[in-house]
Amino acid sequence: MSDTPKSSSEKHIETIMQHLEPGTDRYEVLDKAKRFKSSWVELGEKLLDVSKRARFREWGYGSFEEYCVQEIRIKRGTAEKLTMAYRFMEKEEPQLLQQREELRPLPDYRSIDLLRQAKEEKGFSEEEYGDLRKRVVEDEKSHPTVLKKFKEVSALREEPNQLVPLKAAVSAAKRLESALRACEVAPAAFVQQVSEMLEHLEQELNARDLEGQAEAGSVREI
Repeated sequence: MSDTPKSSSEKHIETIMQHLEPGTDRYEVLDKAKRFKSSWVELGEKLLDVSKRARFREWGYGSFEEYCVQEIRIKRGTAEKLTMAYRFMEKEEPQLLQQREELRPLPDYRSIDLLRQAKEEKGFSEEEYGDLRKRVVEDEKSHPTVLKKFKEVSALREEPNQLVPLKAAVSAAKRLESALRACEVAPAAFVQQVSEMLEHLEQELNARDLEGQAEAGSVREI
């Protein structure tokens, strides 16, 4: 028998389980939640069923989030990652589910969710996705290592908007010009310089806007 002290969440879950019949759906979900660290797949599978069939309403909860937070003591975000990771693995990596029978360790659910994001949301190329998958499934890299690679690839795929700092400069120049014109002691020469600077920035912004529109038009024609 383990001598590790039980957390308040474990004690809370066990208290509820004492009043339930073993083998019932509600009991099984709580049991999986108690063993969350070693059986996230089972918990994800159960939570997906609870959410789909709205079983939480039968158990006295108004929403899936309320059930997760109050009964099994996990946050909504965690519950969503668990269910989406399980659904993704069931669809894309069904062979991993067989590892439960072989008693082999499964990838961290957070890493599986990153794979899902890479494929379904972030638009990773086949090569980029394959590399990330290898780290998660084959190399069994830790979640922090996988997350670091995920962020690196995501950052490269996000093209910086070159107009953002220019627009910020125009806004700042407008505010400065307005403040100087309202200030009686501001030298006229300073006001003139700011006005000229603002005019220059606005012309540059308009020119870049036109360039962007022209490029977009040529892309559509192709």
